[in-house]
Amino acid sequence: MTAMLNVRDLRAYYGQVQALHGLEFALNEGSLTTLLGANGAGKTTTLRAICNMVRSTGAIEFDGAPLTGRSTENIVRLGIAHVPQGRGTFTTMTVEENLQLGAITRSDKAAVVSDIERMYDHFPVLKARHTQQAGTLSGGEQQMLAVARALMLRPRLMLLDEPSFGLAPLIVVEIFRILRLINKEEGVSILLVEQNAALALDLADTAYVLETGRVVMWGPSSVVKNDENVRKSYLGY
Repeated sequence: MTAMLNVRDLRAYYGQVQALHGLEFALNEGSLTTLLGANGAGKTTTLRAICNMVRSTGAIEFDGAPLTGRSTENIVRLGIAHVPQGRGTFTTMTVEENLQLGAITRSDKAAVVSDIERMYDHFPVLKARHTQQAGTLSGGEQQMLAVARALMLRPRLMLLDEPSFGLAPLIVVEIFRILRLINKEEGVSILLVEQNAALALDLADTAYVLETGRVVMWGPSSVVKNDENVRKSYLGY
């Protein structure tokens, strides 16, 4: 597999506070990679740094081209979709308007219409609610809408921040099933930040463990899952 995303010596800052300390990792095209770690380890900051939403230094390359200095909008146009923690749907707009907004950078209008129907196939509940304001949806439905809206970009890489947060277990299982489908059948690469380490390790093929803004372990998910320290710290056995 070809490396799609390369991150080297990444350091990120909130004011004078340094959140990442020389982070390094790579993500292969077509892969599903997860970042694990406790709160404050730097997982969310890593996603924000990739999208140039936080001050950072170091090298971030997508398909061999540097992302440093590009605006967040230009990074989106390259095919990188970010689903932030807390879902971030446009609450006063309808479900369908949210989906249309996800395709705002696209000019292939007929394909956009077709993709909206494809999202409704993935998430039938959204079709049933297509004229409903997003703010009136349940938390799980809003998360589904956030994922669907990101997919309307037709991204090559999706950045997902805590997609299971605050959701009922059955909803989480369904969302993760669709993420696996999108990765395997549509070839969308995924970088997943997830507090539910067991779920993330089952879904991902590669895992990186972060502590205080540094990678302390990485490898195939099956290997990371069987590491004694990971089991004790994140899997509870």
